[in-house]
Amino acid sequence: MDLSKNTPENIEYLIGQITEKLRMVNAAAMKPESINNEMYEELLEIHEMVMKKDHFSPSEMQALAEEIGRLRKGTE
Repeated sequence: MDLSKNTPENIEYLIGQITEKLRMVNAAAMKPESINNEMYEELLEIHEMVMKKDHFSPSEMQALAEEIGRLRKGTE
C-alpha cells in the first residue's frame, strides 16, 4: 500500500489503523468519509506518530481525538 497517495482507500486504512491502535470507543465518529481529503498530510502525520508509540496517557488520547476532529470536513 502506497500511503504517499491521497486516496479514499488510504484514508480508510489510516483511520482504521489509528482507531485500532488507540482502541477508541467512539470509532464511529472517525468515519473515513468525514475526513477532509485536503488534510491528508496531517492525517498521515498523526498515523505515523500513533504507530510509533506503545502507550498513550488520557491527555494524549484527548489531544489526538481533538486533532483528528479538526480534520473532519467543515471544521477547518
